[in-house]
Amino acid sequence: MAKTTTSTQGLRTAIERSGYYPSLVADAVESTIGTEHVDAFLVHQETTFDSNEVRRHVTVLVLTPGRFLVSHTDEHAPDDTSPTPYATTSTETVRIDRIESVVVSRVVGNPAEYVPGAPPREVVLTIGWGAVGRIDLEPAGCADPNCDVDHGYTGAMTADDLSLRVSEAADGPDAVERTLAFARRLSEAIAGSAGPSGSGR
Repeated sequence: MAKTTTSTQGLRTAIERSGYYPSLVADAVESTIGTEHVDAFLVHQETTFDSNEVRRHVTVLVLTPGRFLVSHTDEHAPDDTSPTPYATTSTETVRIDRIESVVVSRVVGNPAEYVPGAPPREVVLTIGWGAVGRIDLEPAGCADPNCDVDHGYTGAMTADDLSLRVSEAADGPDAVERTLAFARRLSEAIAGSAGPSGSGR
């Protein structure tokens, strides 16, 4: 489930509609937003299956004039630390001018028949601001197939602080559209924070 709009009341309504500990999630998010205006938001709930357990996770993304807020809430079964089920909530705020990348990956069925403007069937939104990076390494080589010299390793480092997958099949077509709309608003905010010279940092 994904929701986006442009008001604090709309944000609370979307959290309540998700049905996932709404009072807990709303309290954590709203206390972090404070008195700032909400320009856009996205509420995304995921359900995963771990052995015989069903686990739920909700992510709330909020865009204000100067900040990007990320909130995660997870539920946990009783364990050695707690005799009853419990939930954990974390919030992180990032200045808009600290966001380094917004990557939108789209999956489209029957690409030969694609019509401009048609929504994709799946979207993966990846946002990076430098807090978490991923390094992918592989052995380096050369063009000579008979070469047995050790060329060391080659790789790429990718910012991967947040990644959300939203699909038409699991979340509905509206969720896909709202994810794309949030990505556009965030990209526009980043471009605006850079200023005319393109260097807002």
